[in-house]
Amino acid sequence: MTIRALFQAVKVDTATAPYDTIHLKVYYPGQMSGSHQEQDLGLVPADASRAPFRVVIFFNGINCGPEGYHWLAVALAQRGYVVVTFSWVAQDILGMTMLSPGFRMSLPTPHADGPTPTAAALPALLDALKGLQAHGVLAGLLDLEQVIIGGHSAGGRIAIENADPRLFPPVAASFAYAAHSAAFTRLGYAPGTIQPLPDSLPLLLMAGMRDGVIAQSSDRYGVEWETATRPVERTFQEAIAGGRDDSYLLLIEGANHFAITDPQDVTTGRPFRDYAPTQPLEQIRELLAEAIGLFIEAQVARHPPARERLQCLAGHPLVASFACK
Repeated sequence: MTIRALFQAVKVDTATAPYDTIHLKVYYPGQMSGSHQEQDLGLVPADASRAPFRVVIFFNGINCGPEGYHWLAVALAQRGYVVVTFSWVAQDILGMTMLSPGFRMSLPTPHADGPTPTAAALPALLDALKGLQAHGVLAGLLDLEQVIIGGHSAGGRIAIENADPRLFPPVAASFAYAAHSAAFTRLGYAPGTIQPLPDSLPLLLMAGMRDGVIAQSSDRYGVEWETATRPVERTFQEAIAGGRDDSYLLLIEGANHFAITDPQDVTTGRPFRDYAPTQPLEQIRELLAEAIGLFIEAQVARHPPARERLQCLAGHPLVASFACK
């Protein structure tokens, strides 16, 4: 299979210049045609035999470049998905300029009424997909009614708390690595509060047992986590009721916070707060890609063999804990 990618740019209506533009890289299964356009411009047609393509939008961690998730985008595209990564340089409420996963600057507080969208980038990304559906090599080939959103760290949190059909009707499922829903005490929450998630769509939570960033950031939540994965475990236990057998928790032995990125950029972000991994990173990433792929196939594509294979991951040698509810 040939995996290709194209680039797009889209404006964010709620942002101000010069921080109002998102740059997308869109991966897709291609089919070499030998056409002049392909040979001259590198515009490779999509493999229409695999359409309609379900779309995965991936939200990066803060100051984590989208190139760190290239390996995952390729792995998912090889399974027949269109995958969107993006780059958005933005400013937070304190005026810090960062590579942002696109969280809203006005975060929900304990007194917020009803569901509050925190994904500032998502409306613009969904609009960009509509444009791709109308023009270009992906025209007419996308399934925009079953969009999967996922992410890493802060981007993972954005994914899991915005997987709500009341906010974004096209979203069909969400997944996250190294993310949880513990609440910041500076927003007025009591120490150790776990915020509820929408709990209306399939969910996959993943975390590494060697996550030093989560372990060393507990002061934000007014507690000291007993283990590096404790807030992720509590999110699975407390933030969702479950009962549909479509929500999963996967804890990975020896994986750290940045195990999902390759290559890892140590010049930005907080990799210096992470613990060293104790298992081969390549094997960890293979497990992550397999788990995400099987989760989508099982819960969005409704493929029974994929559900069985997903459950079988409980016996994987790198899996420290696996749960479903």
